[in-house]
Amino acid sequence: MPYEPGANWQYDVPTTGSTHLPPDAGYGKALTNQGYGFEVAVADLIDNSIDAKADKIVVHFLRDADRILTLLIVDNGQGMDEAGLDAAMTVGRRRDYGEGALGLYGTGLKAASLSHASSLTVVSRTKRSRAAGRRLTAEGIEDSFRCDTVDPRYAQELVDRYDGIIEWHGTVVRWDNVRAFATVGRGQSDQFLSKAISRLETHLGLYLHRYLQRGLKLDIAVWDVSSTENELGEEVDHIGVEPLDPFGYKVPGKAGYPLKFTAPVEGLGDVHLTAHIWQAKSRQAGFRQIGALSERQGFYFYRNDRLVQAGGWNGWRNPEGHLALARVAIDLPSRDNNVLSLDVKKERVTVTPAFTEGIEKAVDSKGRVFRSYLADAESAYRDGSRRNEIVRKPVTPPGKGVDPKVKRVVKEELPEKPGEDPIAFTWGALPPEQFFGLDRENNAVILNKVYRDDFNEGRRGGSNDAPVTKTLLYLLLEDCFGLGRWERTRQDRVDYWNTILLASVEVQRSRRAQGLS
Repeated sequence: MPYEPGANWQYDVPTTGSTHLPPDAGYGKALTNQGYGFEVAVADLIDNSIDAKADKIVVHFLRDADRILTLLIVDNGQGMDEAGLDAAMTVGRRRDYGEGALGLYGTGLKAASLSHASSLTVVSRTKRSRAAGRRLTAEGIEDSFRCDTVDPRYAQELVDRYDGIIEWHGTVVRWDNVRAFATVGRGQSDQFLSKAISRLETHLGLYLHRYLQRGLKLDIAVWDVSSTENELGEEVDHIGVEPLDPFGYKVPGKAGYPLKFTAPVEGLGDVHLTAHIWQAKSRQAGFRQIGALSERQGFYFYRNDRLVQAGGWNGWRNPEGHLALARVAIDLPSRDNNVLSLDVKKERVTVTPAFTEGIEKAVDSKGRVFRSYLADAESAYRDGSRRNEIVRKPVTPPGKGVDPKVKRVVKEELPEKPGEDPIAFTWGALPPEQFFGLDRENNAVILNKVYRDDFNEGRRGGSNDAPVTKTLLYLLLEDCFGLGRWERTRQDRVDYWNTILLASVEVQRSRRAQGLS
């Protein structure tokens, strides 16, 4: 209807026509400044792999002798043909997500990637289409959102490089000119990667723990492409990401838990809350190794089994030290609603007052109110604080070369010395009369590579091989680092350990030669 001026309030703004306004190329700067943390950005790309039905995913860092070169995420999902690649790389295009998908807004691939890298390349292959690729760069976006077509010969070569993961179909996402990598000085790559991988492993293990528990195989690997051992380089680090379940306690902190509460939320209906109480002073990874306890109490929201918020009370109350054991799991409803909304980075849920009012009315099957749960969590915390416990001596943690499962158990069992670099384990050239050597300046234990086959049954060992040998050496040698003055008695101990271990290697070799185990 045509607009007629009057004194009455207009509930709808009258219009006289429409025009389409395509985004200006300057939007690219906004796209690259979305505030994605590194781990959050990588997790967003892995969501795409899971949506593509991948059950094997590798986060792959490539480096040479001097610098970190690039990052790739490789999966064995369904892949994309050329039309699918064009759609995926179109800035601002919203795709239709099926029920149960982890993707939400259709911007993650571009925004997450270009927040950290100035060049994004995607190469993919389906069962029915050959390998193809597209590249999007910061310069291309400024040039009217230009997207480059990857040479199909290179696309095929890249897919072939990962034939252990991509068999009939899959996708490779490649980041080049990663801004954080450019800040790493010469000789600092190992230290940077060790910390970056540790943070990434924790984040992925936590936020994807339900998928990992169901069998998703997710690895993080580092390859040195300057190595001359083979044409693809040499793998220098490899870990399998293990689930970090924030509710994975063995015994609850109070009998009868977890308890299920139901909150009537206006505009949404019943919201189910699963309330958990951890044991006080637990050293399990799912309790202590996912961040500060003050930040990890509260609500844990899941969307289609993917954790999207790990802790926090969303304005319902403030965090308090005596509620450190309280964690509540909530599955977000699959349908769109105006009460609970997820941010574009998928790391925080925004709630309206209707949610917090519903929490106040939540009850369990026996009619107990939700605040009684908080009283139980506080009581468990105070009871646990009064218990006497044996204080274990802090240690320098194990680092590169030690299997992540071993590192996690060490961290659960022993407190860490603050500010100490982890103890790395590497195979290197040593005199034949040495089984191991100490590089105290660089916090490393060097094992004689001549004996490597003896601890891998003759097979090619990865960077985390010989786990029992390395763990026993770690327990023996941990107190040899960070001491300042080196004592003769300590050197004597290292010498006779070497002699005894060399004798055990000879016994191992003899038994292998005789076909004995």
